[in-house]
Amino acid sequence: MGMAASQARFLGLTARKTNIEFEGQQINQQRTTLANQSANYYNDLLGMAVPVPPSVDNYTKTVYTFNDGALTNSITTLIAKGDGEYKLSYLSQWEDDFAVVSAATSVVTKDGGSYTVGAQTLRTLGQTNGNVQNDPYLSTLSKEQLTQLQQEEQYYAQLLNAKYGNNTWYVRYVENTTTGTWQPYFYKGSDLQKPVTGPNNEIISNVSCYTIGSATTTNEIKGVDNVRVEKDSTGRYISISIPDEDGNYVTYALTTSTVTDQDAYNDAMNQYEYDKYLYDQTIQDINAKIAIIQAEDKNLELRLKQLDTEQDAVSTEMDAVEKVIEKNTESTFKTFG
Repeated sequence: MGMAASQARFLGLTARKTNIEFEGQQINQQRTTLANQSANYYNDLLGMAVPVPPSVDNYTKTVYTFNDGALTNSITTLIAKGDGEYKLSYLSQWEDDFAVVSAATSVVTKDGGSYTVGAQTLRTLGQTNGNVQNDPYLSTLSKEQLTQLQQEEQYYAQLLNAKYGNNTWYVRYVENTTTGTWQPYFYKGSDLQKPVTGPNNEIISNVSCYTIGSATTTNEIKGVDNVRVEKDSTGRYISISIPDEDGNYVTYALTTSTVTDQDAYNDAMNQYEYDKYLYDQTIQDINAKIAIIQAEDKNLELRLKQLDTEQDAVSTEMDAVEKVIEKNTESTFKTFG
């Protein structure tokens, strides 16, 4: 190889080596960026709060109750005031056998201004005049009983309006063939007047119906002062003494029970399941991104090794060309020496 050719080859190898070094720097910079991204994802993983399932203990409490005849009383608050006296609040519950309750829905036929359930026409609650002959229940009543029924139906209307809002109410009575008694069933006028299709004999389905039945009634008594309690050796309340209107104490035995708010616990469990789903989904998403980064970094690492190999080859060839140049130079000086 001549002097000129050797120098040209050396310059070409030098340029190639520079390009290899530059590409290696670029790859290292890319790998640094990928490392930073990966570190950020791992920090996100470390910063995530792991969802914890709710404990049923957090939704369970000890309830003290005492009975006063037909009343079952559940203590809601018992605040110590000093001198062994407390301020008491409690819920009093009893079964009301004459309460308005929901009944099964009805299919009502609307014909003009009349409403019927089956073959029985509904009448306006409290209006008995002119309906005796057409009503199977009213036709069984005497004049005195009709007067009494009007008073009862006025009371029914008060109960219905108090519980379901003021409305015009309709009623029908159904006979219990076993006992021979008649059971009233009530319908809201606003439900019956809902728009339906068809000019005549329209059908209104799933109309809400109400009747008289048994229901649990609750009344809250707040802030009863000067209450006294007795505890056992474990500190659990075993009796409570409540002053009456005359200041005389009436003592009741306390019953202890453990009550779990199942609805609240179920809501908390549903929230936990949702949070766990989001947590697992986020973990999967981050791991997938990290896997992509690792694959990219692996490819860059392989390319960097290829560049190292190529650089070693270029360096080896440069050393060889450099020796050729040195020999050519020595020969030239000897020729002109």
